[in-house]
Amino acid sequence: MGMKPTDEERKLLAQWTEVDGDLDQIDPDLADKILTMRTAFGRGNIACSPYWENPEGVDAVTDLDYAGDGLRAHKLDVYYPHDAVVRGGKTTPVYIDIHGGGFVHEYKELNRNFCTHLADRGFVVFSLNYRLAPSADYLGQMQDVMTGMAWVKEHLADYPCDPEKIFITGDSVGGVMALYAVAIEHSKAMADSLGLKQAGLNVLGGTLVSGMHNLRPLVEQTEDYINGSMMDVITMMATRTFATLKATNSPFIDLDYMAANVDLPPLFLNTSNDDFLQGESLLLGAALAAHGRDFEVHDRHARKGETLGHIYPVCMTWLPESQDILHKIRDFSYNLF
Repeated sequence: MGMKPTDEERKLLAQWTEVDGDLDQIDPDLADKILTMRTAFGRGNIACSPYWENPEGVDAVTDLDYAGDGLRAHKLDVYYPHDAVVRGGKTTPVYIDIHGGGFVHEYKELNRNFCTHLADRGFVVFSLNYRLAPSADYLGQMQDVMTGMAWVKEHLADYPCDPEKIFITGDSVGGVMALYAVAIEHSKAMADSLGLKQAGLNVLGGTLVSGMHNLRPLVEQTEDYINGSMMDVITMMATRTFATLKATNSPFIDLDYMAANVDLPPLFLNTSNDDFLQGESLLLGAALAAHGRDFEVHDRHARKGETLGHIYPVCMTWLPESQDILHKIRDFSYNLF
């Protein structure tokens, strides 16, 4: 089987990500690399999808247009326990979820199973889309995230949630977007340095799953392509994806500076010993520890003969290890109010 999607795979992939409709105007070699990456990720999700089961008693409202322009990239979903509606209260804490995908892959639909499992544990979950590269660079994607969060703030009263109990989560590159979103909400200086607007949410904490947190090497990269890495597509696109971020000259790009100068709320970091981004979570943890920030790291060690890999609580919710992390996320969050 080649790396290009078959017709059947293309139909499945289109449910979860842009396939190749945004690649016509870019370099053919880069377009081929992006399509190959999307196909490879998609095949992994095709293998997982038969095991996804949404818990009973979770309501969903899908494809709400948070930017008012009708773009699929600017839609969000909401998941919440039906019991919270029946009881008629406004006490359920909120999670805002930012999907991953190497900046070029995925829609919110791939995180549906993760979001429904969070909702089943007592959260209202808003799951955001954002424009994918090459249609938007990193700051454009962050602008989408902050616009979506501003929409959430304006519509909290429409759902059975507590507007003072807000958390943000993200996985893989969604992890760094979630980290930036948390930090921006706690630092007008950081928001201003990046040219972004705060949403004005009361963010009590963040959950970062297998996050890619250290953008500095990508921002400083001068070559268009580094060969032989799992991050080929990201490094091929780094000079364009991070050009506007680099131009801000924001000191907050540095993790140590961010940890020292932003009054970050408690953070929950999840990774595993066979996660190719394990070091990113540990690097962030070291920066947080150096500046006395409140955080916890859950670095799961896979048993012999087994694997967990990247973002296992998101893409493999049925695993006992994933169920354990989901319970720990609930405990972490509920202990903060």
